[in-house]
Amino acid sequence: MTGGSRIAIDAMGGDNGPTAMISGASKALKRDSSLEFVIYGDERQVQSEIDRHANLRGKITVVHSPEEIAGSEKPSQAIRRARTTSMGMAINAVKEGKADAAVSGGNTGALMAMSKLALRTMPGIDRPALAALLPSLGETDCVMLDLGANTECDAQNLVQFAVMGSAYARTVLSISKPRVKLLNIGTEELKGTDELKAAAGLLREADYLPFRFDGFIEGDQLSRGHVDVVVTDGFSGNIALKTAEGTARFVTDLLRRAFKSSLRSKAGFALSQPALNLLKVHLDPNNHNGAVFLGLNGIVVKSHGGANPKGVANAIGVACGMVRNDIIRKIGDDLDNFRAHAFANEAAQ
Repeated sequence: MTGGSRIAIDAMGGDNGPTAMISGASKALKRDSSLEFVIYGDERQVQSEIDRHANLRGKITVVHSPEEIAGSEKPSQAIRRARTTSMGMAINAVKEGKADAAVSGGNTGALMAMSKLALRTMPGIDRPALAALLPSLGETDCVMLDLGANTECDAQNLVQFAVMGSAYARTVLSISKPRVKLLNIGTEELKGTDELKAAAGLLREADYLPFRFDGFIEGDQLSRGHVDVVVTDGFSGNIALKTAEGTARFVTDLLRRAFKSSLRSKAGFALSQPALNLLKVHLDPNNHNGAVFLGLNGIVVKSHGGANPKGVANAIGVACGMVRNDIIRKIGDDLDNFRAHAFANEAAQ
Protein backbone atom coordinates (compact mmCIF):
# COMPACT_ATOMS: atom_id res chain seq x y z
CA MET A 1 0.00 0.00 0.00
CA THR A 2 1.42 3.36 -1.04
CA GLY A 3 0.01 6.81 -0.91
CA GLY A 4 0.72 9.47 1.72
CA SER A 5 -2.85 9.95 2.93
CA ARG A 6 -3.76 11.84 6.09
CA ILE A 7 -6.38 9.88 8.02
CA ALA A 8 -8.60 11.20 10.83
CA ILE A 9 -9.35 8.53 13.42
CA ASP A 10 -12.12 8.48 16.00
CA ALA A 11 -10.14 6.81 18.77
CA MET A 12 -13.06 6.47 21.17
CA GLY A 13 -15.41 4.50 18.92
CA GLY A 14 -15.73 0.73 18.92
CA ASP A 15 -15.67 -1.92 21.62
CA ASN A 16 -11.94 -1.63 22.29
CA GLY A 17 -11.54 2.15 21.98
CA PRO A 18 -8.05 3.68 21.75
CA THR A 19 -6.28 0.35 22.26
CA ALA A 20 -7.50 -1.14 18.97
CA MET A 21 -7.61 2.11 17.01
CA ILE A 22 -4.06 3.23 17.86
CA SER A 23 -2.61 -0.27 17.43
CA GLY A 24 -4.43 -0.46 14.09
CA ALA A 25 -2.89 2.84 13.01
CA SER A 26 0.54 1.48 13.93
CA LYS A 27 -0.03 -1.65 11.81
CA ALA A 28 -1.26 0.46 8.89
CA LEU A 29 1.83 2.64 9.13
CA LYS A 30 4.06 -0.42 8.92
CA ARG A 31 2.39 -1.23 5.60
CA ASP A 32 2.65 2.34 4.33
CA SER A 33 5.28 4.57 5.92
CA SER A 34 3.95 7.69 4.17
CA LEU A 35 0.70 7.71 6.17
CA GLU A 36 -0.13 10.41 8.70
CA PHE A 37 -2.86 10.42 11.33
CA VAL A 38 -4.95 12.93 13.23
CA ILE A 39 -6.36 11.21 16.31
CA TYR A 40 -9.47 12.52 18.04
CA GLY A 41 -10.23 11.33 21.56
CA ASP A 42 -9.44 11.67 25.25
CA GLU A 43 -5.87 12.97 25.16
CA ARG A 44 -4.70 11.07 28.25
CA GLN A 45 -6.00 7.70 27.04
CA VAL A 46 -4.84 8.25 23.48
CA GLN A 47 -1.33 9.35 24.41
CA SER A 48 -0.95 6.37 26.72
CA GLU A 49 -1.60 4.05 23.78
CA ILE A 50 0.59 6.02 21.36
CA ASP A 51 3.54 5.67 23.73
CA ARG A 52 3.37 1.91 23.13
CA HIS A 53 4.13 2.31 19.42
CA ALA A 54 7.46 3.92 18.59
CA ASN A 55 6.76 4.00 14.85
CA LEU A 56 3.92 6.51 15.36
CA ARG A 57 6.25 9.25 16.62
CA GLY A 58 6.25 12.16 14.22
CA LYS A 59 3.40 10.61 12.24
CA ILE A 60 0.50 11.44 14.51
CA THR A 61 -1.30 14.53 15.81
CA VAL A 62 -3.60 14.23 18.82
CA VAL A 63 -6.64 16.51 19.14
CA HIS A 64 -8.40 16.30 22.49
CA SER A 65 -12.15 15.76 22.33
CA PRO A 66 -14.05 16.12 25.61
CA GLU A 67 -16.88 13.76 24.63
CA GLU A 68 -17.58 10.50 22.79
CA ILE A 69 -20.64 8.95 21.14
CA ALA A 70 -22.18 6.02 23.00
CA GLY A 71 -23.15 2.89 21.10
CA SER A 72 -26.77 3.28 22.19
CA GLU A 73 -27.02 6.98 21.36
CA LYS A 74 -29.66 8.04 18.85
CA PRO A 75 -28.42 9.77 15.69
CA SER A 76 -30.57 12.84 16.47
CA GLN A 77 -28.80 13.19 19.81
CA ALA A 78 -25.35 12.59 18.32
CA ILE A 79 -25.78 15.30 15.68
CA ARG A 80 -26.22 17.93 18.37
CA ARG A 81 -22.81 17.02 19.80
CA ALA A 82 -20.89 16.81 16.53
CA ARG A 83 -18.49 19.63 17.43
CA THR A 84 -17.45 18.20 20.79
CA THR A 85 -17.25 14.44 20.16
CA SER A 86 -14.36 12.43 18.75
CA MET A 87 -16.57 11.07 15.97
CA GLY A 88 -17.94 14.43 14.92
CA MET A 89 -14.53 16.10 15.03
CA ALA A 90 -12.99 13.37 12.86
CA ILE A 91 -15.71 13.85 10.24
CA ASN A 92 -15.34 17.62 10.33
CA ALA A 93 -11.60 17.20 9.70
CA VAL A 94 -12.52 15.72 6.30
CA LYS A 95 -15.01 18.52 5.64
CA GLU A 96 -12.44 21.19 6.47
CA GLY A 97 -9.67 19.56 4.44
CA LYS A 98 -7.56 18.68 7.47
CA ALA A 99 -7.75 14.98 6.58
CA ASP A 100 -8.31 12.97 3.40
CA ALA A 101 -10.62 10.43 5.08
CA ALA A 102 -12.09 9.50 8.47
CA VAL A 103 -12.23 6.09 10.16
CA SER A 104 -14.48 5.22 13.10
CA GLY A 105 -15.59 2.03 14.82
CA GLY A 106 -18.42 3.79 16.65
CA ASN A 107 -22.21 3.96 16.43
CA THR A 108 -23.16 3.33 12.77
CA GLY A 109 -26.37 5.37 12.80
CA ALA A 110 -24.65 8.35 14.39
CA LEU A 111 -21.71 8.09 11.99
CA MET A 112 -24.03 8.10 8.99
CA ALA A 113 -26.15 10.97 10.27
CA MET A 114 -23.16 13.18 11.11
CA SER A 115 -21.32 12.31 7.89
CA LYS A 116 -24.35 13.15 5.76
CA LEU A 117 -24.92 16.43 7.58
CA ALA A 118 -21.29 17.54 7.43
CA LEU A 119 -20.26 16.30 3.98
CA ARG A 120 -23.60 16.34 2.12
CA THR A 121 -24.47 14.01 -0.73
CA MET A 122 -22.84 14.25 -4.14
CA PRO A 123 -24.78 15.83 -7.03
CA GLY A 124 -26.97 13.14 -8.58
CA ILE A 125 -27.12 11.05 -5.39
CA ASP A 126 -30.36 11.07 -3.42
CA ARG A 127 -29.13 8.89 -0.56
CA PRO A 128 -25.69 7.66 0.47
CA ALA A 129 -25.26 3.90 0.88
CA LEU A 130 -23.21 1.70 3.17
CA ALA A 131 -20.99 -0.68 1.19
CA ALA A 132 -18.67 -3.45 2.33
CA LEU A 133 -16.67 -6.37 0.99
CA LEU A 134 -17.99 -9.88 1.54
CA PRO A 135 -15.84 -13.03 1.21
CA SER A 136 -16.56 -15.24 -1.79
CA LEU A 137 -15.27 -18.31 -3.58
CA GLY A 138 -14.21 -16.15 -6.52
CA GLU A 139 -10.81 -14.62 -7.17
CA THR A 140 -11.84 -11.47 -5.29
CA ASP A 141 -14.28 -10.42 -2.61
CA CYS A 142 -17.74 -9.12 -3.48
CA VAL A 143 -19.04 -5.57 -2.91
CA MET A 144 -22.50 -5.32 -1.38
CA LEU A 145 -24.65 -2.24 -0.79
CA ASP A 146 -26.78 -0.94 0.85
CA LEU A 147 -26.15 -2.63 4.19
CA GLY A 148 -28.44 -0.62 6.41
CA ALA A 149 -28.37 3.08 5.64
CA ASN A 150 -31.70 3.12 3.74
CA THR A 151 -34.47 0.71 4.68
CA GLU A 152 -36.62 1.63 1.66
CA CYS A 153 -35.33 2.42 -1.82
CA ASP A 154 -36.90 3.24 -5.17
CA ALA A 155 -35.56 2.26 -8.58
CA GLN A 156 -33.44 5.41 -8.94
CA ASN A 157 -31.80 4.78 -5.58
CA LEU A 158 -30.89 1.24 -6.63
CA VAL A 159 -29.43 2.47 -9.93
CA GLN A 160 -27.34 5.04 -8.05
CA PHE A 161 -26.13 2.30 -5.71
CA ALA A 162 -25.10 0.23 -8.73
CA VAL A 163 -23.08 3.14 -10.13
CA MET A 164 -21.38 3.77 -6.78
CA GLY A 165 -20.78 0.09 -6.05
CA SER A 166 -19.19 -0.55 -9.42
CA ALA A 167 -16.86 2.45 -8.97
CA TYR A 168 -15.91 1.04 -5.56
CA ALA A 169 -15.23 -2.41 -7.06
CA ARG A 170 -13.06 -0.88 -9.78
CA THR A 171 -11.13 1.02 -7.12
CA VAL A 172 -10.72 -1.54 -4.33
CA LEU A 173 -10.85 -4.81 -6.27
CA SER A 174 -9.17 -3.55 -9.46
CA ILE A 175 -11.95 -4.97 -11.67
CA SER A 176 -12.21 -2.99 -14.91
CA LYS A 177 -15.85 -3.90 -15.62
CA PRO A 178 -17.56 -5.37 -12.53
CA ARG A 179 -20.49 -7.76 -12.78
CA VAL A 180 -23.50 -6.13 -11.09
CA LYS A 181 -26.62 -7.96 -9.88
CA LEU A 182 -29.72 -7.00 -7.92
CA LEU A 183 -30.58 -9.10 -4.86
CA ASN A 184 -33.98 -10.70 -5.42
CA ILE A 185 -36.14 -13.67 -4.43
CA GLY A 186 -35.49 -15.30 -7.80
CA THR A 187 -33.48 -14.85 -10.98
CA GLU A 188 -36.47 -14.70 -13.34
CA GLU A 189 -37.31 -11.28 -14.79
CA LEU A 190 -40.88 -11.43 -13.46
CA LYS A 191 -39.78 -11.98 -9.85
CA GLY A 192 -39.45 -9.21 -7.26
CA THR A 193 -40.94 -5.84 -6.42
CA ASP A 194 -41.86 -3.14 -8.91
CA GLU A 195 -38.81 -1.15 -7.75
CA LEU A 196 -36.47 -4.04 -8.54
CA LYS A 197 -38.01 -4.61 -11.98
CA ALA A 198 -37.79 -0.90 -12.82
CA ALA A 199 -34.17 -0.72 -11.62
CA ALA A 200 -33.29 -3.77 -13.70
CA GLY A 201 -34.76 -2.11 -16.79
CA LEU A 202 -32.74 1.05 -16.25
CA LEU A 203 -29.52 -0.87 -15.62
CA ARG A 204 -29.96 -3.00 -18.76
CA GLU A 205 -30.14 0.21 -20.81
CA ALA A 206 -27.01 1.64 -19.15
CA ASP A 207 -24.58 -0.55 -21.11
CA TYR A 208 -22.38 2.50 -21.77
CA LEU A 209 -21.32 2.59 -18.10
CA PRO A 210 -18.16 0.72 -16.92
CA PHE A 211 -19.99 -2.27 -15.46
CA ARG A 212 -21.96 -5.27 -16.71
CA PHE A 213 -25.49 -5.74 -15.39
CA ASP A 214 -26.18 -9.47 -15.07
CA GLY A 215 -29.75 -9.45 -13.74
CA PHE A 216 -30.86 -10.85 -10.38
CA ILE A 217 -29.16 -12.97 -7.75
CA GLU A 218 -30.61 -14.95 -4.84
CA GLY A 219 -29.26 -14.88 -1.30
CA ASP A 220 -27.79 -18.37 -1.42
CA GLN A 221 -25.54 -17.39 -4.35
CA LEU A 222 -23.89 -14.31 -2.80
CA SER A 223 -20.66 -16.10 -1.89
CA ARG A 224 -20.30 -18.30 -4.97
CA GLY A 225 -18.05 -15.87 -6.85
CA HIS A 226 -20.47 -15.19 -9.73
CA VAL A 227 -20.92 -11.48 -8.99
CA ASP A 228 -18.72 -8.49 -8.14
CA VAL A 229 -21.35 -6.01 -6.93
CA VAL A 230 -24.64 -6.91 -5.22
CA VAL A 231 -27.22 -4.11 -5.01
CA THR A 232 -30.17 -4.05 -2.63
CA ASP A 233 -32.06 -1.84 -0.20
CA GLY A 234 -30.64 -1.38 3.29
CA PHE A 235 -33.31 -3.50 4.97
CA SER A 236 -32.65 -6.60 2.89
CA GLY A 237 -28.92 -5.94 2.75
CA ASN A 238 -28.53 -5.73 6.50
CA ILE A 239 -30.50 -8.94 7.03
CA ALA A 240 -28.41 -10.72 4.38
CA LEU A 241 -25.16 -9.50 5.95
CA LYS A 242 -26.12 -10.49 9.50
CA THR A 243 -27.37 -13.87 8.27
CA ALA A 244 -24.06 -14.52 6.50
CA GLU A 245 -22.09 -13.52 9.60
CA GLY A 246 -24.28 -15.72 11.80
CA THR A 247 -23.91 -18.66 9.44
CA ALA A 248 -20.12 -18.31 9.50
CA ARG A 249 -20.13 -18.37 13.29
CA PHE A 250 -22.53 -21.33 13.28
CA VAL A 251 -20.28 -23.36 11.00
CA THR A 252 -17.13 -22.68 13.01
CA ASP A 253 -18.87 -23.37 16.34
CA LEU A 254 -20.39 -26.57 14.95
CA LEU A 255 -17.01 -27.78 13.76
CA ARG A 256 -15.42 -26.95 17.09
CA ARG A 257 -18.13 -28.88 18.95
CA ALA A 258 -17.88 -31.86 16.59
CA PHE A 259 -14.13 -32.12 16.97
CA LYS A 260 -14.42 -32.19 20.74
CA SER A 261 -17.03 -34.95 20.80
CA SER A 262 -14.66 -37.96 20.94
CA LEU A 263 -11.02 -39.03 20.88
CA ARG A 264 -11.36 -39.99 17.20
CA SER A 265 -12.79 -36.54 16.45
CA LYS A 266 -9.90 -34.89 18.26
CA ALA A 267 -7.47 -36.88 16.13
CA GLY A 268 -9.35 -35.78 13.04
CA PHE A 269 -9.11 -32.20 14.24
CA ALA A 270 -5.33 -32.44 14.40
CA LEU A 271 -5.16 -33.78 10.84
CA SER A 272 -7.53 -31.15 9.45
CA GLN A 273 -5.97 -28.19 11.29
CA PRO A 274 -4.42 -26.58 8.15
CA ALA A 275 -7.76 -26.62 6.33
CA LEU A 276 -9.58 -25.27 9.37
CA ASN A 277 -7.05 -22.46 9.73
CA LEU A 278 -7.68 -21.52 6.10
CA LEU A 279 -11.43 -21.48 6.79
CA LYS A 280 -10.89 -19.31 9.85
CA VAL A 281 -8.84 -16.79 7.89
CA HIS A 282 -11.43 -16.66 5.10
CA LEU A 283 -14.35 -16.08 7.49
CA ASP A 284 -12.59 -13.72 9.89
CA PRO A 285 -14.41 -10.36 9.63
CA ASN A 286 -11.17 -8.53 10.46
CA ASN A 287 -9.82 -9.61 7.08
CA HIS A 288 -12.73 -7.87 5.33
CA ASN A 289 -13.11 -4.91 7.67
CA GLY A 290 -14.00 -1.45 6.43
CA ALA A 291 -17.52 -0.50 5.33
CA VAL A 292 -17.80 2.72 3.33
CA PHE A 293 -20.41 5.45 3.08
CA LEU A 294 -20.63 5.98 -0.68
CA GLY A 295 -22.25 9.04 -2.21
CA LEU A 296 -20.86 11.71 0.12
CA ASN A 297 -18.53 14.61 -0.69
CA GLY A 298 -15.85 13.02 1.43
CA ILE A 299 -14.60 9.61 2.52
CA VAL A 300 -15.79 8.01 5.76
CA VAL A 301 -15.02 4.38 6.61
CA LYS A 302 -16.88 2.40 9.28
CA SER A 303 -14.71 -0.12 11.10
CA HIS A 304 -16.47 -3.05 12.80
CA GLY A 305 -17.08 -2.19 16.44
CA GLY A 306 -15.33 -5.35 17.63
CA ALA A 307 -12.41 -5.12 15.19
CA ASN A 308 -8.94 -5.98 16.43
CA PRO A 309 -5.84 -3.96 15.41
CA LYS A 310 -5.49 -5.97 12.20
CA GLY A 311 -9.10 -5.17 11.31
CA VAL A 312 -8.61 -1.47 12.05
CA ALA A 313 -5.49 -1.45 9.86
CA ASN A 314 -7.52 -3.00 7.03
CA ALA A 315 -10.21 -0.32 7.44
CA ILE A 316 -7.52 2.35 7.21
CA GLY A 317 -6.24 0.59 4.08
CA VAL A 318 -9.71 0.80 2.52
CA ALA A 319 -9.81 4.54 3.25
CA CYS A 320 -6.35 5.04 1.73
CA GLY A 321 -7.29 3.08 -1.37
CA MET A 322 -10.33 5.27 -1.93
CA VAL A 323 -8.27 8.44 -1.52
CA ARG A 324 -5.47 7.20 -3.76
CA ASN A 325 -7.84 6.14 -6.53
CA ASP A 326 -9.97 9.29 -6.35
CA ILE A 327 -13.21 7.35 -6.01
CA ILE A 328 -15.40 10.42 -5.50
CA ARG A 329 -14.37 11.76 -8.91
CA LYS A 330 -14.98 8.34 -10.52
CA ILE A 331 -18.48 8.13 -9.07
CA GLY A 332 -19.17 11.69 -10.20
CA ASP A 333 -18.02 10.96 -13.75
CA ASP A 334 -20.22 7.84 -13.97
CA LEU A 335 -23.23 9.73 -12.61
CA ASP A 336 -22.70 12.57 -15.09
CA ASN A 337 -22.55 10.04 -17.90
CA PHE A 338 -25.72 8.31 -16.72
CA ARG A 339 -27.64 11.60 -16.39
CA ALA A 340 -26.46 12.81 -19.80
CA HIS A 341 -27.73 9.64 -21.50
CA ALA A 342 -31.01 9.79 -19.57
CA PHE A 343 -31.52 13.43 -20.63
CA ALA A 344 -30.72 12.59 -24.26
CA ASN A 345 -33.21 9.70 -24.23
CA GLU A 346 -35.94 11.94 -22.77
CA ALA A 347 -35.27 14.62 -25.36
CA ALA A 348 -35.48 12.06 -28.17
CA GLN A 349 -38.90 10.83 -27.07
